[in-house]
Amino acid sequence: MHEYSIVSALIEQCEQYAKAEQAMRVTRVDIKLGVMSGVEPSLLKTAFDTFKLDGLCQQAELNIRLQPLVIQCLDCQHESVLTERSVLCPVCSSYRTRVIDGEDMLLMQLEMEQGEAESAMANAP
Repeated sequence: MHEYSIVSALIEQCEQYAKAEQAMRVTRVDIKLGVMSGVEPSLLKTAFDTFKLDGLCQQAELNIRLQPLVIQCLDCQHESVLTERSVLCPVCSSYRTRVIDGEDMLLMQLEMEQGEAESAMANAP
């Protein structure tokens, strides 16, 4: 189950961003997950909920936006958005296609909270 190693790296990255921003906690993690990424969304969610128990992400909610496969045909030049794992051009049936999107997992956004002490000090004259 490679989802566990992926989540471990994701949580580490989120915590690095949070520490750089001097945040007390991460409350939301938004990722984009391509249908051709090789990652199963439900297993990823389970792994995230398991590994977030310690550290700055323990209260974080994981939001997964599934990215369909986007291909461009090198023969007819048509660009297609596909929900299935296929690189066959739906227009001309060519296998000479180029994947434009849908293979990656990307961290898109983090929502973090600052501590009350830092917030109070930041607002003081």
